[in-house]
Amino acid sequence: MTENIIVIYNHTCPVCRREIDAYRRTAESRGLPLTFQGIDAADLSAWGLTPETAARRLHVIENGKLLSGVAAFAALWDRLPKLRWLARLVRRPMVRPLSEALYERLLAPALYAMHRRRIRRLR
Repeated sequence: MTENIIVIYNHTCPVCRREIDAYRRTAESRGLPLTFQGIDAADLSAWGLTPETAARRLHVIENGKLLSGVAAFAALWDRLPKLRWLARLVRRPMVRPLSEALYERLLAPALYAMHRRRIRRLR
């Protein structure tokens, strides 16, 4: 696991930014091969993403493959020593469908709705 992975996240979301900042601090303090890019800095079109689709969930590029949602979190957590257990947990056969449903049906839509409200207020 020495290849650099790229984490694409919604940098305008305070919740997302706070979580990613914690991951970034860990990665930098340990010299881990992680790159963090907000949706405004990433080359989204190269991965078939738009700013809107990128803002809907976390994305990770690992080994030239785009991962989204829980799979993206698991790939990121795999790189962070204190969170590897969480990556293993969400990949377990009984936990994976539940964690994906929770993220895709509840958490990601709620964060995206907050994002849309922030965008409307700024206009």
